[in-house]
Amino acid sequence: MNGPHRQAFKEEAFDLLGDLESALLELDESPSDEELVGRVFRALHTIKGSGAMFGFEKTAAFTHELEAAFSAVRDGVLAVSSDLVAIALKSRDHIKQLLLSEENLGPDDLAFQAALLGSLRLLTQPVAVGAAGAGAPALPCDLAADGAPCLSYRIRFEPATDFFASGSNPLGILRELRGLGECRMVCHAGRVPPLEEIDPHACHLYWDIILTTAAGRAAIAEVFEFVEDYAEVQIEELAALDQGQAPRIGDILVDRGDLGPADLERSLEGRPRLGELLVSQGLVPPEKVAAALAEQEHLKTQAHRQVAESGSGIRVSSHKLDSLINLVGELVTVQARLSQISQERADPALNAVAEEVERLTWNVRDNALNMRMLPIGSLFAKFRRLTHDLGRQLGKEVDFVVEGGETELDKTVIEKLGDPLVHLIRNSLDHGLETPEVRLAAGKSRHGMLAIRACHEGTHILLRVSDDGAGLDYEAIRRKAVERGGLAPGTEIDERGLIACLLQPGFSTAREITEVSGRGVGLDVVNRTIDTLQGSLEVTSERGQGTIFSIRLPLTLAIIEGLLVAVGDDSFVLPLASVTECIELNDRTRGSDRRRAVNLRGSIVPYIRLREHFDIPGPGQAIEQVVIASVEDRLVGFAVDRVVGQIQTVVKQLGRLYKGIEGLSGATILGDGRLALILDAARLVQEAELAPSGAGDAELKRG
Repeated sequence: MNGPHRQAFKEEAFDLLGDLESALLELDESPSDEELVGRVFRALHTIKGSGAMFGFEKTAAFTHELEAAFSAVRDGVLAVSSDLVAIALKSRDHIKQLLLSEENLGPDDLAFQAALLGSLRLLTQPVAVGAAGAGAPALPCDLAADGAPCLSYRIRFEPATDFFASGSNPLGILRELRGLGECRMVCHAGRVPPLEEIDPHACHLYWDIILTTAAGRAAIAEVFEFVEDYAEVQIEELAALDQGQAPRIGDILVDRGDLGPADLERSLEGRPRLGELLVSQGLVPPEKVAAALAEQEHLKTQAHRQVAESGSGIRVSSHKLDSLINLVGELVTVQARLSQISQERADPALNAVAEEVERLTWNVRDNALNMRMLPIGSLFAKFRRLTHDLGRQLGKEVDFVVEGGETELDKTVIEKLGDPLVHLIRNSLDHGLETPEVRLAAGKSRHGMLAIRACHEGTHILLRVSDDGAGLDYEAIRRKAVERGGLAPGTEIDERGLIACLLQPGFSTAREITEVSGRGVGLDVVNRTIDTLQGSLEVTSERGQGTIFSIRLPLTLAIIEGLLVAVGDDSFVLPLASVTECIELNDRTRGSDRRRAVNLRGSIVPYIRLREHFDIPGPGQAIEQVVIASVEDRLVGFAVDRVVGQIQTVVKQLGRLYKGIEGLSGATILGDGRLALILDAARLVQEAELAPSGAGDAELKRG
């Protein structure tokens, strides 16, 4: 069968599967809606018929079984039940898997398919209509869709020689990793000594693993939690690939640290295949080349799969959009240089050209950024399934509410936002919402409410995940903080401080560890991810009424409007969206007793002196400027030598050596080629509050 036609069918089928999932979730809430039953039946019928036509025989045969069940529902022979919907949702996931790899079904896939068909046939038997699902074979619980994005990770697991002394078995760890998603493993046996020298109590092997999973980095790290002292573990997130493109073997080996860049350049002077050449020259052991080849093949497979699954999305390859944004960024930098030269030369003709180029550049920038803007509702739709499946697992009845799905956000932000929102939804379902019996005893409806709302707020987007559950137990948080040693007994601390404790790594008030919670890897992950997106997280809660998680994010991370300031010879950029005004620091505006605060029309506003904060040498200016910014709903100042003016900033990520520096969110290149650092105002304020108490620090803490 012609390849393009098969690919076109798969794209159509993925669209139909998306509509099928939506219709099934709505059918679970309205089981008597005949229109929804018709939508489900039509989607299944189309997938079955077209699948058989284009050679997807196994897909068509399996879909036929599910179609027959909903044909019985449409004819009034079978009633819609929650068990039928649950099995149909699992079947929908299996159909998707069949479309992706029908020819490569493993024993586990076949066993799962048999369990699904067995459960479905029990439901469709006349005697089972009134007691649907009784005695149905158990389905694997780890296949529930959770809406989280799938990411690929490179893992090196290198047990110490005395690893077995810890009582651990590396095979158990590898099996647990395989349970997180699709992975390839390469075992390195280069350290195994000759047979007569082998110590049976020593571990001589180590592994390279490439894992694609939606569980997230924290879940991977948790697998190695109890062997950290007996093994070296490296976990690195890999960049996504586009169809037909895979990293070169040499690049993978250099990135892993197994090969030096200079050695790679020397090896490329020859023409044989690189892997064979490197082995023959003794630069890389054969097993490490095998590991790099496995990673290359795994990532290429994932790239093909991602393109196949995204049939309903933008038809332009995402790497082309990213490349366009990078080119626009370079254009913005060149335009800034042209404007600066035209101002210096005061040439009217050159000024006219510079102004025209600036206008065109802004139009190109806006259009390029709009191409990457997607409705956030495409992300919200995945969480309806997560809420349905997890609610059933926890025995809770939940009404899922979505508002503002049409709100648009940069696709890069949406991709990184999936994991934090999954954590928040799981947290609300597990910790927040009560069981129907508890809710009825408290005078509430048996159905809990979980809502996700999105709206624009200036140049930012505001997301709120809220529930009407039990709310935060501040006393339980206090006890746990004291137990962990993070809070001294008897210390007075307000609700804001207790919430800050809740966001610390490893903090959990769950009494026992379950599949859903209790490991303390939830809210701190959310907080860190939101920080990397240059956003902020705020938590409010009322006991017995519910909890609200509010996330404020910039619309795009690529190009922002900023205010350029200077301290000595160094330049900094503050996001213009947070700047309210600039004032001069003199005797009139300086606060009483010369504390680090300014008198802003009768209000005392604390400020941070950037020269001291970043330890910039030099005497400073006799009269400083203070940029007043709104940070987390309060005013804070930043003292600088001079304010240069407004600038259109192309955001560049900081390198590995500088990522850990607090208070910086990126860098940009100015029109004259100099580098300017982009400030993270919220993080600077947090640092100042945590610093040893000084005059200005105390003022910030009181502010």
